[in-house]
Amino acid sequence: MQAALAGADLVMLDNFKPEGSNSGPCTFEAEDGTTELNPWPLRCPRMLTIVLLALLCASTSAKAALARSSSYNGEYGGGGGKRFSHSGYQLEGPITALRVRVNKYFIVGLQVRYGKVWSDYVGGKSGDLEEIFLHPGESVIQVSGKYKSYLRKLVFVTDKGRYLPFGKDTGTSFNALPLYPNTVLRFISGRSGSVIDAIGLHWDSYPSDCSSC
Repeated sequence: MQAALAGADLVMLDNFKPEGSNSGPCTFEAEDGTTELNPWPLRCPRMLTIVLLALLCASTSAKAALARSSSYNGEYGGGGGKRFSHSGYQLEGPITALRVRVNKYFIVGLQVRYGKVWSDYVGGKSGDLEEIFLHPGESVIQVSGKYKSYLRKLVFVTDKGRYLPFGKDTGTSFNALPLYPNTVLRFISGRSGSVIDAIGLHWDSYPSDCSSC
């Protein structure tokens, strides 16, 4: 019995002949003696494997895109001082308070509370220390400021509409926002000596296991 496909007379699927080392009916022999690709690719094990791998890769890529949440801005400032990072402190919880020491020229020092744990203080000892606590569940969603060779001003903006400014309004401006939606400031890094030389801002999702923060 014969079947017609695209105007050509083809033999039945039962007459498909594997070619070479193919493990399944990936090709068939038409009545004119020519060898054609199987128009039903899912009947061919090799082609079925390729299709399944393509679907798996597409699914993995889609999940990876959905999983992206971390982003980074910076560094803003100069290249002096010693490098610091609060990467490990983020495991204690979200940012819940800020201590910023300022003088009439620079941001002198920084200390951040993660959950209920204060980070090490970085920076110098001159100037006045200012302290601000975030409300429960409140997060920093934007940071702007000014710098030259050193950090001169910081403004933290929260998802509750609060603006928390520190320092003097002189220098080159920057405005940092997370790359991905529904993410917040999770920790800071930078360089410091007798003042804060530079700052980097790290964004990610708010920790889901922080009911007591």
